[in-house]
Amino acid sequence: MRFSPRTIGLLAAVVTVTIWTGFIIIARASAQRTLTPFDIALLRIVGASLVLLPWGWWIVRRRHAALGASAPASSLAGISPLPLRTTALLGSFGGLLYALLAYSGFFHAPATHAAVLMPGSLPLWTALLAGWLLRDHITPLRAAGLALIVAGDLLVGGRSLLAAFSGGDVWKGDLLFMLAASSWATYSVLARRHAVDAVQATIAITAFACMVYLPSYALLVWLGAVTSHLAQAPWSEIAFQMLFQGGGSVVVSGIGFTRMIQHYGPVRSTMITALVPGLSAVGAVVFLDEPMHWNLVAGLLLVTAGILVGVLRKSQAPAVAAKAAS
Repeated sequence: MRFSPRTIGLLAAVVTVTIWTGFIIIARASAQRTLTPFDIALLRIVGASLVLLPWGWWIVRRRHAALGASAPASSLAGISPLPLRTTALLGSFGGLLYALLAYSGFFHAPATHAAVLMPGSLPLWTALLAGWLLRDHITPLRAAGLALIVAGDLLVGGRSLLAAFSGGDVWKGDLLFMLAASSWATYSVLARRHAVDAVQATIAITAFACMVYLPSYALLVWLGAVTSHLAQAPWSEIAFQMLFQGGGSVVVSGIGFTRMIQHYGPVRSTMITALVPGLSAVGAVVFLDEPMHWNLVAGLLLVTAGILVGVLRKSQAPAVAAKAAS
């Protein structure tokens, strides 16, 4: 049975929202256990590589068998189905920087902050980058939505910055969350600009992360520059991180998000994640016993409103155009 592009886009959106919500809650809970952010990033990459690298090798070999010398360019010894430059670009932002920045942020700031600042600021970064790289026009209504997002981010992050004067370090996590969002936004815009296939893009960023991060991690741990707690962590924790962070957050969510970009475009795709901040914040309060201060509630409402303004604007445009044509 073949699904329509609209159905595939909708399923991709549901899967992405569900996994992103779980990612925020689980990553914060993981930060309170044994592993370091570098360990979790390693397990994320290893877990995804076990699935995606053989898949990439098979795709490249099948293309060469079918097309011969005219087959599209591959890289990294034939495990990335994309050219080296595209693989490095997408892998740097979507494979390495995002994971390291996000996981490090959870060791400084609570999940309620991540719920607002990561999926919440993603439309802002994506709209700015899409306007620059894709010449995507920012309408007045979309600009108003982005202004609401900025106001919400300032409400959340501003309190952390003020607390820094009394020795608080939550602002470090907030800053890392914002940088992680900008890194993922860069990946999403570049994926649209290069018109890459969802599966191939996810394989490419994982292949690049594996080839770069694994030897770097091993060398830095051996030199004592990076602390590793893998030896102290129980096998159940290691296996869970490989399964969820690698299999869920990278393989399933990565393919789903890139498929969503293909159907809805980068700006609308990031705005469809309007449910993630609210669901993640509620989950952090229920499962992690995190407090919900007034500034978080206000910031959450502003960010969600800003995202929805962008979604409504994009969804109304086709209807208006169809009405004008009739």
